[in-house]
Amino acid sequence: MNGSSPSPKEILRQRAQALAGNREQREETRGGLDLIEFALAPERYAIESRYVREICPFKELTPLPCTPPFILGIVNIRGRILPVLDLKRLFGLPAKGITDLHRIVVVQGHGLELGLLADVIVALRTVREDSLQATLPTLTGIRADYLRGITADRLVVLDLGRILSDPALVVHEEVQT
Repeated sequence: MNGSSPSPKEILRQRAQALAGNREQREETRGGLDLIEFALAPERYAIESRYVREICPFKELTPLPCTPPFILGIVNIRGRILPVLDLKRLFGLPAKGITDLHRIVVVQGHGLELGLLADVIVALRTVREDSLQATLPTLTGIRADYLRGITADRLVVLDLGRILSDPALVVHEEVQT
């Protein structure tokens, strides 16, 4: 063999080192949260991807009378009728109207399935759970109640489990005859 090409033993050693490096990277992300990041007004929010069933374009919303302002209405997604929750209204953020960029993030958990209105989907990312800060002084009220944590780059991670299990978000009104 000439001196320029590596021996099979050297090739195997290099591959083993590369695989060992990937293992270290995988172990670093353990304890991490897989998130879907989206924009609401000027702020960035994220929810755990384990709750997300799908992301759909926003179209054909049917308004529902006698519901709180944060319930935009209902949509039909492949035969499933789902309520759509507007987090901007729920959190008291400025709203500017709906565009083609808006998306409905279909989430499921705690026996509920609903859509969350997002201005735009930004990214899928993983953050270490222990890197989340507890809170910011600017987040108060209901946003603080649904907060899981905040990243160093000011991404607000919502506790979707808490949102989906909040009885205040479920409208139970019986029609009396």
